[in-house]
Amino acid sequence: MKRAACLVMAWAMAAAPGLAQAPPSYLVGVVSESGDMVTWLRPADGGRLTLDRVVKIDPRPPEMDGPHNITVAPDQKSYYVTVSHGTPFGSLWRLDAKNDTLIGTAPLENYPTTIGLTPDGDFAFVANSDFYGDRPKVNPVTIVHTPTMTTITNLSACEMPHGAKVNHAGTVAYISCMHSDEILEIDVSTLSVVHRIKLGRGHAMAGMDHPMPVAAPGATGPDLTKECAATFVSVSGDDSRLFVACNVGNQLQVWDARSRTLIKAIPTGAGAYNVEPSRDGKLLIVTNKKDQSISVVDAVTLSEIKRIPTTKKIVHGVAFSPDGRYAYVSEESIGADFGAVDVLDLVTLTMTSSYPVAAQPTGITILRSR
Repeated sequence: MKRAACLVMAWAMAAAPGLAQAPPSYLVGVVSESGDMVTWLRPADGGRLTLDRVVKIDPRPPEMDGPHNITVAPDQKSYYVTVSHGTPFGSLWRLDAKNDTLIGTAPLENYPTTIGLTPDGDFAFVANSDFYGDRPKVNPVTIVHTPTMTTITNLSACEMPHGAKVNHAGTVAYISCMHSDEILEIDVSTLSVVHRIKLGRGHAMAGMDHPMPVAAPGATGPDLTKECAATFVSVSGDDSRLFVACNVGNQLQVWDARSRTLIKAIPTGAGAYNVEPSRDGKLLIVTNKKDQSISVVDAVTLSEIKRIPTTKKIVHGVAFSPDGRYAYVSEESIGADFGAVDVLDLVTLTMTSSYPVAAQPTGITILRSR
């Protein structure tokens, strides 16, 4: 009888996954630009978030230093944060993922934003957006050797670089440029710009020190009479496609990475800002910074399948859970009002919960283990 009862209990636990499953073995990290901190959140049932800890990123108290972006090293042993303000420039911080102690820093340039890491974790490509500098101006991409946290070079890049992503093969770093409306291809082996992909007409004040291509009559490609303002670039899992968020163009551009030709421009909500492919490659999520929404795009048909409202107005970044079940969306604050991290169920395509985060949460990432 006792054995039968045990069997019934075991069956019940198997039939009710919520009872049998261990807590998710990952954390969601989000930086608060106006609060000089990283908030680490722990997922619970249904992807719901609870507070794990808060880490200060504050090199110059009481000054506001503006941590903007966060990403985790491929080996999950450390994480990196761009600190946007400093004397005279910003910096890249590397912290231990277990105890949050500072491993090292590297000097960057004016207002560094996003970080692209090579798959081996040895190099970081950091876009220096220089939002408040004089225009027109060509800004650099800083390349850092991460094992020693040594700045190798400040590579002359483009007008207001903002997004940075390295392909999965580790051969090319892609940089999206807001004002000059282009994607740069940086050869990782030579640390040099080898190609420029024109996305739109560029910002009216943009000034470049190199010639920009124009559309040939009858050519199929981006509309060079309109501005894209590329805020972010991502790469498909097989490195064959590039996904570019156009913040002014209100669209997602999909490019063939090998031929550098435009496959399709997909309308999104206003202010497309960040774009990331899901872990299985079936979906793309675009954060619409001026629309209080995200666009869910079918990566096969290249069409928007759903536009989902968010709890806060200024939508920023997106990160996916390791099991591919949830997407976590960061949303910035307005004044004293808290920002948030919303939880999207990728099966039902519904927002299931939201966690308030203070002081302008921006960059977001996933730490798979602690």
